[in-house]
This record gives sequence, C-alpha cells and structure tokens, in this order.
Amino acid sequence: MSPAPASSVYILGGSQTDFARNIAKQDLTIADLVREAVTDTLADAGVAPNQIDSIHVGNAFGQLYNGQGHLGAMPASVVPELWGKPAMRHEAACASASMAALAAMAEIEAGRYDCVLVLGAEQEKSVPGAEAASIQNAAAWVGHETDGVPFFWPYAFDRVADEYDKRFGVDDTHLRAIGELNLRNAKDNPNAQTRAWKLTSDSFGTDDHLNPVVAGRLRRNDVTQITDGAAGVVLVSQRWLAANGGVGRAKAQITGWGHRTVGLGLQEKLDASVNEPFVMPHVRGAITDAFERAGIPGVSNVDVIETHDCMTPSEYMAIDHFGITAPGESWKAVESGALERDGAHPMNPSGGLIGGGHPVGATGARMLLDAAKQVSNSAGDYQVDGAKRAATLNIGGSTATTACFIVESTS
Repeated sequence: MSPAPASSVYILGGSQTDFARNIAKQDLTIADLVREAVTDTLADAGVAPNQIDSIHVGNAFGQLYNGQGHLGAMPASVVPELWGKPAMRHEAACASASMAALAAMAEIEAGRYDCVLVLGAEQEKSVPGAEAASIQNAAAWVGHETDGVPFFWPYAFDRVADEYDKRFGVDDTHLRAIGELNLRNAKDNPNAQTRAWKLTSDSFGTDDHLNPVVAGRLRRNDVTQITDGAAGVVLVSQRWLAANGGVGRAKAQITGWGHRTVGLGLQEKLDASVNEPFVMPHVRGAITDAFERAGIPGVSNVDVIETHDCMTPSEYMAIDHFGITAPGESWKAVESGALERDGAHPMNPSGGLIGGGHPVGATGARMLLDAAKQVSNSAGDYQVDGAKRAATLNIGGSTATTACFIVESTS
C-alpha cells in the first residue's frame, strides 16, 4: 500500500534552549527547562497559551535521570495558562520528540485540533557522566544485549561500522571526517553544545590523548555528548492559518513523513538485512515513505538534511540510506565535500548531535526547528543558501524507531 500524501500541517515557529548549559549547576530543574522552552516557543510562534489546543511532550529518560515522570503535565505545571489543555508524553528513546510531532500532526489532520504545541526535553547532567551514559542503555533490549556492556551505544554503533566494513569496507578516516565536519559546523550555531571547544586537526586523528578511544574504532569525537536541553515547535492547520493571517505567517510546511518501527535488538536487525542492499532497510523505507508523501522522487530534490549522528556511523548510514550514494559508498560523499554547507547535499549544517548536542528527548523537535529555520532563511550563520526543502532523520535506539520528515518553505 502506497503512503497517502501528507495533509497540510505547518510549523508556525519554535525555539531551542542553549545546549551548552548544565541545568543542575544553575540550580535549575527540568521544570525550569520546560518553562523556558514553552515560553520561548510560544513567543517565536506569536501565539498566546490560550490559543494552544493540545500539547505533546517528547522525553526519554525523565524518571531515570531525575526521578520526574508524568512530563505531559509539566507544561501546565510551569505555565499556568496551559492548565486544562490536553497533553501527553511520548517515549521512543532518541526519537521521542518525533513521535510527539507525529501525534500532533495526526490530531491536526483528523480535524481534532488546529494549534498544537510539540515539546522535547531532557536533563541528563543531573548525575555523573558515566552514570548518565549508562542510563541510556534502557533504550536497548535490556537483559538481551546490554549485559556486561557499560556504555552500550558507542559499542552498538561500532558494530554498525563493523557491519559496513564486512559488507563493503570502511576507512575509519571517513568516520572521523564526519565528526570533524559536524563539530566545525557547530562553531556557527549559537545554541550548539560544542561551539566553544578548542579543536585542531589533531583532534580528529588517532592521538589517544586528544581523541581517545571510546569503543572499537570510535573515538571521542565520533560520539555525541551528554546534554541538557529542550526544543519546541507550534504546529497549526491550514484552517488555523486562514483565520489568523494566512500561510505567510508560518515558517514552514511539513509535506511528508515516514515512520517505521522494528525490534529492539541490533543483531536481529543486522541478520534481517543480510540479503538486502541497505544495512537498515526499514530506515530506507521511512525515508522513501517521506519522499513519496511529499511528492518528490528522491534526495536530489532536498536542499539540506538534519540527520541523526549520535555516533559517526549513524550519519555514515544516513548518507547512503538517503540515496546520496549507492549502498556502501557513503565515503564518496564524505570525500567529495557533498556534505558541506555549500556542497551538493548539505548535512547537519547546525552541527547535528555530535556538534550541536543531544538531549535525547528533544532531538526530534530540534531537528524540525532547524529544518524550518533553513527553509525560512532564518538559520543565521549556519544558513544553507537557497534552501527551500529540508529533510530530517531521527532514530531511536539502534534504529528500532525511525522517523523522517520533509519540511518545505511556504513562499
């Protein structure tokens, strides 16, 4: 069955907190993070709290990091004008906020609501770094693949790189070049976690002091950081815009989406794709579903991509799964400069997760916000010239939950 075209859902505005902050060191909590994100998101969208019909919150690990669950009720707790608005929390590991966005879109497409707040938030620096990293093992298949692996995700994506190596061959310098590009791009993003880092060319080599090994072939600058942060967008219907100033008031339109879910275990995914051209065919399916819903033939019709780079192999995978290269040939896009801001296929001009930061529950919303900024020519120093159509790719766990969105200019 072919995906039905997406209905008219627009991004009215949005906001992101500074991902370089440590909330606990500022004597703040996730409640303060949510308050800031909600207030700034509504201000950027130009709507009052009483205009919001519904709220969807993405959060992955609230109870584990600071004991706070039930975060669907947090916006009304910290912004009293939202009291009584229907709200719910969504958890899908790193794809939590993308699931929140899909639920909000469904409400708008069904005609249930016309103005919906989507928020993603995570406070991860509330515990020491090693504990903060190990908490995220909960997004894997606990008891089946996590035993004896203290930092599962670098280990897991090192295995993804190993799978590429087995099938196609991988040169580790291409992985390190992805990390270098994203950290360099982050320098121009005023909200990026690593924007003030002091790095040299040696920071991306094999010096065990400047770029120590984390797991297998992955070194520090192949891996995203522990991050506090939140991001939000306001989604509205065409009906709402017609009654409130017209389509020109929106920053962007979501014209396509894809969503695929498979099992938790990494090895099961790799085994299932042995005879397939793509290492993760369901990820390719989510992307092509989004393309089809948006009515575009492929990646050549996309001007900029914000993709999931929790580790450099996840972006390496995204390159060929988007169709920028043939399967197994992602290295060609890295070597050619195609992924640069002025390249043929700009990828993560914001710095992505490695450079920008990865507050897990907020990442999907942050990607949508950056996509909207790009196609509305409001991304500032990290703007891709002439961008009119953007794509996002957000994965939860070892791609167990995958979401892709196509975001377009309204002008």
